[in-house]
Amino acid sequence: MIIMGDDAQRVKDRDAQEYNISAARGVAEAVRSTLGPKGMDKMLVDSMGDVTITNDGVTILQEMDIDNPTAEMIVEVAETQEDEAGDGTTSAVAIAGELLKNAEDLLEQDIHPTAVIKGFNLASEYARDQVDDIAHDVDADDTETLQSVAETSMTGKGAELEKEVLADLVVRAVQGVTVEADDGSHVVDLANLKIETRTGRSAGESELLSGAVIDKDPVHDDMPTDFEDANVLLLNDPIEVEEADVDTSVNVDSPDQLQKFLDQEEAQLREKVDQIVDSGADVVFCQKGIDDLAQHYLAKEGILAVRRTKKSDMKFLKNVLDSVIVTDLDSVSSEDIARGSVRRDADEELFYVEGEDAHGATLLLYGSTEHVVDELERGVNDAIDVVATTVSDGRTLPGGGAIEVELARRLRDYADSVSGREQLAVEAFADALELIPRVLAENAGLDSIDLLVDLRAAHEAGDANAGLNVFTGEVEDTFETGVVETAHAKEQAIASAAEAANLVLKIDDIIAAGDLSTSGDGDEGGAPGGAGGMGGMGGMGGAM
Repeated sequence: MIIMGDDAQRVKDRDAQEYNISAARGVAEAVRSTLGPKGMDKMLVDSMGDVTITNDGVTILQEMDIDNPTAEMIVEVAETQEDEAGDGTTSAVAIAGELLKNAEDLLEQDIHPTAVIKGFNLASEYARDQVDDIAHDVDADDTETLQSVAETSMTGKGAELEKEVLADLVVRAVQGVTVEADDGSHVVDLANLKIETRTGRSAGESELLSGAVIDKDPVHDDMPTDFEDANVLLLNDPIEVEEADVDTSVNVDSPDQLQKFLDQEEAQLREKVDQIVDSGADVVFCQKGIDDLAQHYLAKEGILAVRRTKKSDMKFLKNVLDSVIVTDLDSVSSEDIARGSVRRDADEELFYVEGEDAHGATLLLYGSTEHVVDELERGVNDAIDVVATTVSDGRTLPGGGAIEVELARRLRDYADSVSGREQLAVEAFADALELIPRVLAENAGLDSIDLLVDLRAAHEAGDANAGLNVFTGEVEDTFETGVVETAHAKEQAIASAAEAANLVLKIDDIIAAGDLSTSGDGDEGGAPGGAGGMGGMGGMGGAM
């Protein structure tokens, strides 16, 4: 009996497990060298020739041309970590890869995957409970600790050179958009915070500005550019002649008839401008186009107009001005007009817009080149996310691998209380967590074995904050020295890594209609685990 087609492929049992584990480990090992303050960068070149230079884990994995279903599952770990915690993507992926490596050793000892999965679940739950036990509480107004969190996040990234200045900006920006809820908790509304980038100046000249920064020019040179007390209209409707919905043709047989058409178009534009004038608007930010003749009329009326404003800028202006975006100019009224101030920086060619109640803020980042400022923006975005998470969550942890070594120690003690073969899986989980201090040491050119021994000894002696200083190669209290991480990010990394590893281990049969390649071409390389003809991470080598 024929069940599967000629082109279908199937890999079963241990072969399937080896294939999946090898693919997942390949992704994890690709980003391991970027971990920590001494981590290296990756240059990613896409099919269009655009270059990205970064050591941000999720950016690397998203830009890589991964053509393997299992590998893409590991990429999802990084994306989830980024969405939920804002940082720790490389750690989450690296731990997932190490869990699978240790699981493979257990499988070779004829331990059933179900026992490994159960042990990993027990270890993950216990480790997350211990994170809460180890964590230090932090208040939303504890600026010093929050700055340490921001600096730790930016260390090793493009923002590191000016991390003190940028950390101060990040903390002030997050605190500026934080409100206290009725139950005493703190809510950070990052919708009221925006990042704008410019090249040509050093990162140390970056600044935090109240309101919005709009990188646009006035549509007419004769328009005023500064309003202390402006009436602002946000418009998502073109100030142009309305076009017919279908293609039409008109025959004219005299210049007078042509002139009537032109006069009618001019009247339409005049009417639109009059509607703006009647609404009382001094400033118009339009998401669509503005006709040349309408620009002339607006300038004569003393109205500042900006066209083709980005959708993201319009949404931010809506928050800043506490206003609405008008989608039909025919229905505009004085109630749609927002109050605020608008001024023009002629040197930087930027508009600064502030609401009457000063909603929102913009972090204006400078960098010497496009590549520098792009990496700077990624680093600052991560710092904003982790500071916001810390403010909302209210817990911090010592960095430098301290929390991983302490969790590993506690997990080994906990393993003694676990019966059956699951005990070995719990111990394997503890070993996997110690990958983080080992990789931190390796990436800094230090002896990872000796340092791990020293770290274990310090934690056995009761110093739960003992971590690695990669700059001196010494073991020290990293919390006191300002290497501080957010507890939520660590909990999320442990949970995501465990769930991804268990998902891979639970698969014992791979059935594909054709080549096991997500793009379906399957011509680039074999499977990382040696499952011939099962596809691979074809574009990965080229991307790296």
